[in-house]
Amino acid sequence: MGGKARFLIRDRDSKFPATFDAVLADAGLKAVTSGIRIPRMNSIMERWVQTCRHELLDRTLIWNRCHLLHTLREFELFYNEHRPHRALEQAAPLRSLPEPIAEPGQIRHLEIRRQDRLGGTLHEYRHAA
Repeated sequence: MGGKARFLIRDRDSKFPATFDAVLADAGLKAVTSGIRIPRMNSIMERWVQTCRHELLDRTLIWNRCHLLHTLREFELFYNEHRPHRALEQAAPLRSLPEPIAEPGQIRHLEIRRQDRLGGTLHEYRHAA
C-alpha cells in the first residue's frame, strides 16, 4: 500500500520523446524500454490491461485509491484462479481443468453454484459437492 514506483516499463514508440523520460526522471522514476523487435514482450500485459478494463473497470465506479487497489487485487485472483483462458484450453493459470464427466447420468443431475465477487461484477461457477 505504501510502496513507491521506481520504474516505468514502456515500448519504444515515437510518442515517448526524450522530454517524457526527463519528466519521469525529475519525479524519481527510471524509464525502462522494452526490447528491440520483441513484439510479444508488451503484448501479454497489454492483453491483461484490456481484459481488466473490459471485464471490470468499464463496469465499476471506483471511489478512491484504496477501493481501486482492492478491486484490482480481487480481479487478479479471479483472473489467475478462476477465469478460463482459451490459450490454456479453458483452464485458469493457477487451476487445472476438472476431470471430464463421462457418464450421461451425471450430467442430468449436475448442480452448479455461483459465487459473486465484487458485488456481482465477477461471477464464479463451481460444481456443487
